[in-house]
Amino acid sequence: MSESSSDRARPRWKFLRDLVVIVVVALLASFLVKAFLVRSFWIPSGSMQQTLMIDDRVLVNELVPRVAPVRRGDVVVFRDPGGWLGPGMGDDLVKRVIGMPGDTVTCCDAQGRLSVNGHPVDESYVVRSPGSDRVAADDFSVTVPAGQLWVMGDNRYDSADSRVHGTVPESDVVGRAFVITWPIGRWSVLSRHGDVWDAVPAP
Repeated sequence: MSESSSDRARPRWKFLRDLVVIVVVALLASFLVKAFLVRSFWIPSGSMQQTLMIDDRVLVNELVPRVAPVRRGDVVVFRDPGGWLGPGMGDDLVKRVIGMPGDTVTCCDAQGRLSVNGHPVDESYVVRSPGSDRVAADDFSVTVPAGQLWVMGDNRYDSADSRVHGTVPESDVVGRAFVITWPIGRWSVLSRHGDVWDAVPAP
């Protein structure tokens, strides 16, 4: 019994239908990931050198802090709480989380280190001033209010951060930067230096 033209057309139509469904699902998944899970950000300043360089592009996990908590040592992107950026400078900033709500952040001890809740923190990634061991130029001591974060740039001598503008509301955090994607030669996973920050005691 010979196969009719309609019988031969049915498998082709089924293949095309399945292909369209796959493409639509893939596009939808890509949109959802970009819109709700991962976003790309451009680094416009040198305040996070040498961790992040000018013109780097980073991917940001937006599940932090909506699903996973912010932690000390995280490199976070946050919306300008107001007055951090000048006109035409964009809406988002990137800094490292140093103090969580209730933490007391103090600078500096005899070795030039920050202390958080009385625990000195060895920050190997910080850019220091030539000839100085201090991770920041001026002494300070602050207790972080509830619902707020104390953030600082890794390039401490060229970063207008919480020392200048005060704390950042946790609700302003867009997400945690976790990988440098561009330029290709700079591709790397961003570390929160958990071995250092996880040793800090609770307030």
